[in-house]
Amino acid sequence: MERILLLVDDEENILLSLARVFRKEGYQILKAASAKEGLALLDQHPVGVIVSDQRMPEMAGIEFLSEVKKKYPDTIRIMLSGYTDLKSVTDAINEGAIYKFLTKPWEDEMLRANVREAFNYHQLLSENDRLTQELKRANAQLSQINSELECRVNEKVKELTLNLHTLHISQNIVESFPAGVLGVEDDGLIVLANASAHVLLQCKQGTLIGCEAADVLPTPLQNFYQASKTSADLCYGYISLGDSQNIELYVRSLSSTQSSTSGAMVIMMPEASKLKTVNCE
Repeated sequence: MERILLLVDDEENILLSLARVFRKEGYQILKAASAKEGLALLDQHPVGVIVSDQRMPEMAGIEFLSEVKKKYPDTIRIMLSGYTDLKSVTDAINEGAIYKFLTKPWEDEMLRANVREAFNYHQLLSENDRLTQELKRANAQLSQINSELECRVNEKVKELTLNLHTLHISQNIVESFPAGVLGVEDDGLIVLANASAHVLLQCKQGTLIGCEAADVLPTPLQNFYQASKTSADLCYGYISLGDSQNIELYVRSLSSTQSSTSGAMVIMMPEASKLKTVNCE
């Protein structure tokens, strides 16, 4: 970024002398013979550093630099004067209107060093401002991302809660279903068995879940299941489990449906005479 230096003094020979001091510093040098001209140039150029005289007609240097501070607070302001009103200068420094006060006559190298330092400070302020703006934008984007993420999490929590509620109800329905229901994986492991299934099969080992179907299912049921589990259709039949208890069977292969699971579902319906009759009239 180009460094622009504004020199303000009502004496033309001093302006020319100052310009010669900074000629080899690589600055773009602007010259103003009054505070009014200086303010006009500030409206047109992004000035980084100002070197201004104190005693000028119409507006003193302190008033000028105080006005600059209000309109262009990031511009670094240096006063260079042979006239010293100690109270005015002190007040201006305390109020932040002046970055440094240097006296005339000046020493060229010292003046160059102070202006160089002022430009470095101005660059630091500009960089801090740029980083602050970037941080604000990043924080705004992060806030937006967090808000969107929070919405997604809330939606996911609602979805999971609904799924858990649905699963709980489904488990209760299966458990209280009057027909016996078995879920058997492809490898023969029983992974689902409701209360009715335990009653119909007269389970004595506590639970059918986790047992091998070949070890716990009665032979007629085992034979029907083996013959039906690979069929793409819903298989239907009857078996007897002893004591003249006839069981109506349905076997559906889960591998042949759109389900992501594999295995088969077995539904066992006891004969109608074993069910309780309810008068609906």
